[in-house]
Amino acid sequence: MTFNGGQEENWYALFVTTGKEDDVKARLNYKFQDRFTVLVPKRKLRERKGGTWINVIRTLFPGYVLIKSKIGTQEYYELKGTPDLIKLLRTGNDITPVDDDEMRVLSQLICNGELIGFSDVLVENQRVIVVDGPLKSLEGIIESINKRKGRAKIRMSFLNELRTVELGVNILKPCV
Repeated sequence: MTFNGGQEENWYALFVTTGKEDDVKARLNYKFQDRFTVLVPKRKLRERKGGTWINVIRTLFPGYVLIKSKIGTQEYYELKGTPDLIKLLRTGNDITPVDDDEMRVLSQLICNGELIGFSDVLVENQRVIVVDGPLKSLEGIIESINKRKGRAKIRMSFLNELRTVELGVNILKPCV
């Protein structure tokens, strides 16, 4: 196993039991106190239940927890003992940090702690204009808008794979 020698702080992805992301985050925060920054990206969406629309919070990448830290041999073996943590993602024998460009996009989307809120969008002649919110200036990653559900499908890279995720949007009516 190769470590970065504990010299540099990076973001790393932990593969965890799906549905246990918040439990793993709580355990890591308790176990490591302020040595790690732990993040479980979430998104706010509208869903229809019993004929009414409600706001729900869903995990952006189910099965993953992100940590920012210097990981040396000691931290690696301390992490491995965490319940519901399956593994640290790695390439060969190296623990793989999350790409800086991927974290930059994710950091822009997450503006309130770890929650991606709604963006205000205008749709005019098949063109999407983001007026406000986390998607502002990220129009290029929007694949489609579902006006009925109030969702935008975006394509973003995470762990060097292109993924399509849905984020909540408020559809604004253009002024006439």
